[in-house]
Amino acid sequence: MIRFDEAAALIASAADLLGIEEVPLRQAHGRVLAGPVVAQVHSPPADVSVMDGYAVRDSDLVAGLAALPVAGESSAGRPFAGELPPGGCVRIFTGAVLPAGADRVIVQEVVERSGALARFAQAPAPERHIRRLGSDFARGDELLAEGTLLTPQALVAAAGADIDRVRVARRPWVRLLSTGDELVEPGMARSSPNAIPESVSFGVAALTVEWGGRLEAAVRLPDDLPTLEQAALESLEAADLVVVTGGASVGERDFAKAMFGRADLELIFSKVAIKPGKPVWLGRAAGKLVLGLPGNPTSALVTARLFLAPLLCSLTGRQPADATAWRPMPLGQALEPVGDRETFARGYAVDGRVQLFGHQDSSSQRVLAQASLLVRRRPGGQPVAAGTIVPVLNF
Repeated sequence: MIRFDEAAALIASAADLLGIEEVPLRQAHGRVLAGPVVAQVHSPPADVSVMDGYAVRDSDLVAGLAALPVAGESSAGRPFAGELPPGGCVRIFTGAVLPAGADRVIVQEVVERSGALARFAQAPAPERHIRRLGSDFARGDELLAEGTLLTPQALVAAAGADIDRVRVARRPWVRLLSTGDELVEPGMARSSPNAIPESVSFGVAALTVEWGGRLEAAVRLPDDLPTLEQAALESLEAADLVVVTGGASVGERDFAKAMFGRADLELIFSKVAIKPGKPVWLGRAAGKLVLGLPGNPTSALVTARLFLAPLLCSLTGRQPADATAWRPMPLGQALEPVGDRETFARGYAVDGRVQLFGHQDSSSQRVLAQASLLVRRRPGGQPVAAGTIVPVLNF
């Protein structure tokens, strides 16, 4: 059994980028760039107005006072044709191209309009209300670096750079295998006193998608070794990563590792000194990674958050540390000491402080639904006073 930090380091080094593909920008949300985004245009593409008003020459405003004929107008996408006539002005709208020869835009609120004449009765303000060509970015500028996660904000920048397709890391296909004779599909457990709804795969599947994976299939399997062995071989053919839940203990009917024996499973680690989730394991079979998670709901989701999320980061071109961004937060309550395993308690934030649930059982699903933070506590820790700063992770 290894320590959590050792397991985290092995997770970080176990996986590499699977490959690269090109996708339309509209399909790129949540993907990771496999190359930089370089602007193909200037932004803005010309000097443009940042206000509704009138484009003028400074020399035509005598002591800031003038009455100028309106020579035409410029609106976004429909610029004024030609140069601003001497002694004239052009009605201009926000985002419109500034006519050649104009020095500034006078905002419409201080201009009196009478037919084809605009009267400027005040000295112009210091602001010229012009956004200069390329002031946001210029053609050839690198806007997004390789490895950038394509968030909504990043997609705006890429589209603004006149990019319609991007090279991104390929997303891994993930197959989930849920083992246990007692498990049935949700909606069926009420008809049998010996059955429980299979719930873990729903959370693990959602976390898989959230961290960049694609769910290839979620399969529920009985505790029958030949059936499990066949399912293991099929899964290794179909998916880039196989995740097994349940059957991770030491009982006679726990086959989570044995089911991969025909594929020559090589364990990277087999147990981790954490609570909950000690039975979590990672291995490689037939060239594919296999992650084993405990069957209890809380244990499964905690270990998926701690190990599956960074594993998916590595496979999709992100840094594993992106998934384990621990941050400091003060405790809202005093805590009792913990035992000899590193403990990840479930909690939530209240007024900027973290509170822990009193019920921390690894099978709890009600508390799991309410938890938003994991609190990391070192093994053998002493009692902790309220207000103490502790590391937390969004859960």
